[in-house]
Amino acid sequence: MAYDLEEQEQLATIKSWWSQYGKLVVVTIVGGLLVFGGIRGWNYYKTSQASAAVVLFDQMQRAERASDHKKVRDIAIQIVDKYSSTHYATLASMSAAKSEFDTGDLPAAKARLQWVVDNAKEEEARDVARLRLARVLLDEKNPAEALKVLESKHGDSFAGLYADVKGDALLAGGQRTEARAAYQIALDKSDAASPLRQIIQLKLDALGESK
Repeated sequence: MAYDLEEQEQLATIKSWWSQYGKLVVVTIVGGLLVFGGIRGWNYYKTSQASAAVVLFDQMQRAERASDHKKVRDIAIQIVDKYSSTHYATLASMSAAKSEFDTGDLPAAKARLQWVVDNAKEEEARDVARLRLARVLLDEKNPAEALKVLESKHGDSFAGLYADVKGDALLAGGQRTEARAAYQIALDKSDAASPLRQIIQLKLDALGESK
């Protein structure tokens, strides 16, 4: 009997506690389930986005190999429009920029590369895009704008490449002394086994000794 009374007392206590805090518990549990479900849902969404993007990207790579520039551009637009949050949007924009450059559409190439600079999540991708953008600007005979692009902060591994293109921009602007200094930095920063060193050395030799 004592056991029954104790059990009833405990039950009454639980009921009293539940009437006071029950709603909070339910809300907390439901909230936790929603968060968990939301995380799983978001992960599923990201996975499905990447899966769809990779199919299009594979089609674009085949178009690249076939030199079908129009198809490359059309697929790139689809990837960027529908799957801009994926890494494939960055890769597609870079590929489309090359296609635009190869066909002589420099303004379009610049726009693609600027999109990467503004939207890519990977720092290395932004660094590469700036380098290519600077080269496009040099092809447009606009060394001043190219220099502005090259002044942007970049990873240490890109120091030699940036200095080399900076030398090209300075030389195009008639600044031979500054160009030679930039090429020297590029030579110093480039890897000893890099074939780029020979090209940089040729540029330095063409400029002659510093005065």
